[in-house]
Amino acid sequence: MEMNQYLEVFIEESKDHLQNCNTQMLELEKNPSDLRIVNEIFRSAHTLKGMSATMGYEDLANLTHHMENILDDIRNEKLGVTTAVMDALFSAVDDLEEMIASIASGGDGKKDVSHSLSLLESIVSGEQSKPAAEPSQNVHYDEFERTVILQSIEQGYQALELTISLRDDCLLKAARVFMVFEVLEKSGEVIKSTPSVDQLEEENFDQQFCVTIATKEQADFIEKSVMKVSEVESVSIKSVSPDQEEKPSDAASEAAVTIEEASEEPKEALKTVSNKTIRVNIDRLDILMNLFEELVIDRGRLEQISKELNHGELNETVERMSRISGDLQSIILTMRMVPVETVFNRFPRMIRQLARDLNKQIDLKISGQDTELDRTVIDEIGDPLVHLLRNAIDHGVESPAIRKEKGKPETGTIQLRAYHSGNHVFIEIEDDGAGISKGKVLNKALAKGIVTKEQADSLTDSQIYELIMASGFSTAETISDISGRGVGLDVVKTTIESLGGSITIHSSEGQGSMFSVQLPLTLSIISVMLVEVEDEKFAIPLSSIIETAIVKNEDILHAHNQRVIDFRGKVVPLVFLDEVFDVYKDAEDEVHSVIIVRKGDKMAGLVVDSFIGQQEVVLKSLGDYLGDVFAISGATILGDGQVALIVDCNALIQ
Repeated sequence: MEMNQYLEVFIEESKDHLQNCNTQMLELEKNPSDLRIVNEIFRSAHTLKGMSATMGYEDLANLTHHMENILDDIRNEKLGVTTAVMDALFSAVDDLEEMIASIASGGDGKKDVSHSLSLLESIVSGEQSKPAAEPSQNVHYDEFERTVILQSIEQGYQALELTISLRDDCLLKAARVFMVFEVLEKSGEVIKSTPSVDQLEEENFDQQFCVTIATKEQADFIEKSVMKVSEVESVSIKSVSPDQEEKPSDAASEAAVTIEEASEEPKEALKTVSNKTIRVNIDRLDILMNLFEELVIDRGRLEQISKELNHGELNETVERMSRISGDLQSIILTMRMVPVETVFNRFPRMIRQLARDLNKQIDLKISGQDTELDRTVIDEIGDPLVHLLRNAIDHGVESPAIRKEKGKPETGTIQLRAYHSGNHVFIEIEDDGAGISKGKVLNKALAKGIVTKEQADSLTDSQIYELIMASGFSTAETISDISGRGVGLDVVKTTIESLGGSITIHSSEGQGSMFSVQLPLTLSIISVMLVEVEDEKFAIPLSSIIETAIVKNEDILHAHNQRVIDFRGKVVPLVFLDEVFDVYKDAEDEVHSVIIVRKGDKMAGLVVDSFIGQQEVVLKSLGDYLGDVFAISGATILGDGQVALIVDCNALIQ
């Protein structure tokens, strides 16, 4: 069978199952007695084992099989949830992730996993050996089942109890059980199974199970039929008498359950789920978005032609097209939206390991993980958040001994939260650690020449905190694997700003710090205010605009060699776009059109000649050759074919 067509699905589903294993194992550490969590991990590990075996990745299947042994012992209460057990399971999951990554990059998925295998095997061998399961000795029949057996015998049937053993290396036990039941139902009626059908489907048994049937076939014929099923090692059969002394058991109350009932439900459920969701390659969505961007440009052109011709029917058609394309745009953008949970899920496991490496106690609290962001932003934001979290653990949260001295709980808390606000998503990382020492930051900045002594005296608290994001800045006393290499926060800032976002820092020395990241919902189609400076058109993103104003020359003041205005009691500096972009003007205007824009808690007034109006435009990159143009984040094509440059307000506000 050609497997390449299923490879992409296998990789995606494997990543989902491994992520689920990581998440549930962290939960199991907190609630070691909750067997529901163990069953959830077991199901993911078992599914991964089956998929790996089917795809031919035997190393993956073998490692997950050893994980199953440990999990099986835990849920059968033969093994306790200890640090050593969890370390062995986490080590195995790490190896599995590396093997899946190898397969995703075109490799063969092979890796030396002897360390993880030895950890898992040592835990199993360190416990009491598992007793061989003998279901036939533990089968109990309730009153109803004994009545069924009695009636079957009265009608000329015989009741047989089959104890079936599968080979130790059987990988797909549930599939073999299904095949055995299929054979038995051709010969008679299934009265009872031990373990129950649900447990057999979930592979919640060792290598043996017992089935009681009513049949007119001979025992040797049934034995031969069952032995034809591959990976069945042995079958032992004995007759059942209705007057056997058996104690009723509440656990064995699955009377007269047939395999059709058990197998049809999952199939129906699977069918329902598959109708609701479908996996789509992100490249296809990118192509769809590119085509729609062209449609938006043509829509703008049609709207302009319609206004020029002033034709009634054409106007109606264009208006209808605008409404439909607006709905289409909303659907396409929604399709590209992904919950930040896909990024956040990576962090609990990472923080557990970092906390152990640094001998710190960390409690990570995550909220708002269902907040959605464009897939493009999601792909880029992971690494900056990783660095901010590592920074919070290494620099922020103190060691348990120091926290105890300060009267704080020994366990530090890091809060990771996300929420929507307008057309932006905010992601905040807050810790209750030592906070940022302003004196230490200033001394380091002065020593490195980042600021002068005169500048340092006039800096506000927020400006001092922003110095830690300067290139090459680090206050770490020693260089470690966690942080302190002198790179990191400057890269974080650059990455976030390249996405059209911003980062702000709030801190209280001795109490903790908060890093707030502001990101746009999407990057490709944005709402802008079109403005004109002489004959040049510029687009200013609406997400940065507070409001517009008309300012007379006499209202312009001068402060610190800069032109400013008094805007609602605040001093707002003016930025003349004709000067920034070298646009030649014949004469000085008496009245200025001003757009008030904001970046964090800073504001500025952009001075233009006139406002054209609001419009949705497609953001196009200027390319590598023109990529470093100051205060320009891209360009767009307007309806009349003209190109308008999109102003980067963040660059203008310093």
